[in-house]
Amino acid sequence: MLESLHIRNFRIFGEIEISRLGRINLFTGRNNSGKTTLLEALFLLSGAGAPQMALNTNVIRGMEPAAGFPAPQSPEAVWETLWKPFFSEFNMEKHIEISAFHASSGTLSLKVAPERTEVMELPLGNGAGETSVARLPGERSLVLSFSDRSAKEAESRLKVTGQGIRIEQSDARVPFPAVFLSSRIGNLHEDAMRLGQLRKRKQGDLLLKALQVIEPRLRSVEDNSASGAPMIWGDVGFPELAPLATMGEGMTRIARLVLAISSAPGGIVLVDEIENGLHHSVQSRIWEVVDEAARQLDAQVFATTHSFECLEAAHRSLDGGAILLHRLETDGSGCRCTTYEPEETDAAIHHDLEVR
Repeated sequence: MLESLHIRNFRIFGEIEISRLGRINLFTGRNNSGKTTLLEALFLLSGAGAPQMALNTNVIRGMEPAAGFPAPQSPEAVWETLWKPFFSEFNMEKHIEISAFHASSGTLSLKVAPERTEVMELPLGNGAGETSVARLPGERSLVLSFSDRSAKEAESRLKVTGQGIRIEQSDARVPFPAVFLSSRIGNLHEDAMRLGQLRKRKQGDLLLKALQVIEPRLRSVEDNSASGAPMIWGDVGFPELAPLATMGEGMTRIARLVLAISSAPGGIVLVDEIENGLHHSVQSRIWEVVDEAARQLDAQVFATTHSFECLEAAHRSLDGGAILLHRLETDGSGCRCTTYEPEETDAAIHHDLEVR
């Protein structure tokens, strides 16, 4: 489990440190205070420098080229659109550093920096006694360097060429699995595959009990390909099974929460805007479901919210110490994180103080 986190020069964060993390961590703060950015930083670190993670964070932001729209055509356009925004104040001279202390793996560190190589071509001698040097377009790379307590550094590159993006990846031990549950996107087929893995481990009841919080009539859930592609279906007493997606956004959201946790045993689950699609009347029981799943699978949860009802439900539902509240703030001097102990959270809720 991660116990602390330090981020430098990543997106909105010039520098920020969180000295204490819990099993379940709920992040609040105004718009553009860095909540999603913090989840992205953890996601990058979890990949041990895998360059694909740098691409995935742009998918999370909705910055991948949409169907029918062209991708950036030049190397310079790729840098300006996809990777320059990674760096604080868009200053690529300030290298990104993300580090954390893990209870069993020790200190984990990731550095991200740009690199530009110059390419020259020397022709074979023609006997004239002179050699001309031709300068060719160079390659720009995003270099990701990961290290753990073994002090062995794994270095990988994303190279932008005239033909596209080339990935060069070195071997590195991924410190822990991670799943990012975005507020923007979901994949019905991936959900079904995750349910299949959960049922294979004979833990399918974990999802069923969670979904019964909203739909008590639900008798069973299964991954089924009758429609031509894997999907999750449920039995609510009709003559046929019903696709889970037709039972409302709340059912789909709960399923994705539980299945994300089930896909990261011993790892971390990152949830943006966890309250989306969930009525305030069921949020207390949803937090109990999240806590039970996280404990059973030894997973650590990092979630963001704008909702006071969500915050209050989390605090009231879980035992003291099971969840930590962190509030991100920005001002003229930079970004900071205030971590509330359970008794401080209780006092803030009781006195209606603004901690969102």
